[in-house]
Amino acid sequence: MLARNLTFAALAVAAGLSLTACNGDNGAARSGGSSPSSESSAASSTGDSGSGGSEQGGGKDTAGKSSGGQGTGGQGTDSKTGSGTGAKAGKCRTDDMDITASDSTISGDTEGSVAVTFKNGGGRDCALSGYAGIDLKTNYGNLSAKRSGQGSSPMVLKNGESVSFGISYPLNNTGGSGVKVTGLVVTPPDETKSFSLAWPGGASLPVTDGSGSPVKVFPMGSAGQGGAS
Repeated sequence: MLARNLTFAALAVAAGLSLTACNGDNGAARSGGSSPSSESSAASSTGDSGSGGSEQGGGKDTAGKSSGGQGTGGQGTDSKTGSGTGAKAGKCRTDDMDITASDSTISGDTEGSVAVTFKNGGGRDCALSGYAGIDLKTNYGNLSAKRSGQGSSPMVLKNGESVSFGISYPLNNTGGSGVKVTGLVVTPPDETKSFSLAWPGGASLPVTDGSGSPVKVFPMGSAGQGGAS
């Protein structure tokens, strides 16, 4: 009995040792399982980093597109501003205009007519609207032209292009010396600087009773002859 009990005891100890060893192995396995788990987490992290890299790449792409878009938009804006097709053109300045005047009276007309032409030489498109200021220099002082009252539409005068308008005045058929015209002063619309040039029309105007200016100016775009477009 004692030997059998000793044998059982030895077997129990061996079993306990075996069980302990197995538990140790399981712990190592768990520890080792923890490492694959960590590696899996690391792989996930790597995957996230890869995703983040993709997002960063996307961010770069987006930034690149955004930067490119801004650049393109800027160029488009500059292009529009430069061409004056999309942006509002600045007003035409006197110094930018080549201003000329010519007699446009046709034989048989009851009134004389002068055509004034603005040629845009300022290197940019510019805006014109309404009436130019017109003064005739005479031996009795300056005589301001009266507006015809016709409507006018705003226009953009492109660089290098021209536009004309008319001035009408009474012909001096009285046989007298009348009022001698010595020059013409033109002020573009919305400008304060004037331009003086020779008067190409009749040498004199008939004397009037002073009830109003006998000279009329027509809006931009009218081509002489009583302001007919």
